[in-house]
Amino acid sequence: MKYDTDTQLSLNLLQVTKFSVPDAELILYPNYFPEEEGDLIFQKLLTEINWRQDKIKFYGKEIDIPRLTAWYGDSGKSYTYSNITMNPIPWTPVLFLIKNRIEEVAKISFNSVLINFYRHGKDSMAWHSDDEPELGKNPIIASVSFGGARKFRLRHRFNKTLEKVAFNLTHGSLLMMKGKTQEYWQHQIPKTAKPVMPRINLTFRIIQ
Repeated sequence: MKYDTDTQLSLNLLQVTKFSVPDAELILYPNYFPEEEGDLIFQKLLTEINWRQDKIKFYGKEIDIPRLTAWYGDSGKSYTYSNITMNPIPWTPVLFLIKNRIEEVAKISFNSVLINFYRHGKDSMAWHSDDEPELGKNPIIASVSFGGARKFRLRHRFNKTLEKVAFNLTHGSLLMMKGKTQEYWQHQIPKTAKPVMPRINLTFRIIQ
């Protein structure tokens, strides 16, 4: 992939936060997508994505997972997590736009994306690592957020003396998780009683 001068200049002007965390490589671009563009993208995702309500078994009972989800990507790039298998829906124009934009900084090509819709503060994501076999060793995950800000928390899987890491994923932000992050760290989006706006998060991946 080639980068013209204007694109490279705009990338150089991005705000960047690199976290000093052992056994992980975390890079946050808090304003990767400008606010006005992010607003338009949010509305397109909200209305155009084929949302689904999956269920999981909890103590023998089936319950709704606390968010809506969707899986888009290249043909044949299916994904299984928590005993839920998702077959890819073909890319849409807005997903291609987001994918192409983040590949400018990631400098790799993603072939799939998991999309989560957090409708309110009761919607959440439990502690987990993105370490499924089809993602390969040391996967690169690009997490893009639109809509209301939500707290993103991480904890080390083995060294319990390390403090948890927490920061907000804001409207238009891009978080790159690279290196050994998924091997050594878990992350979550906790529930909150505070009023929050709806949020759509996209985690771009490479299915092997």
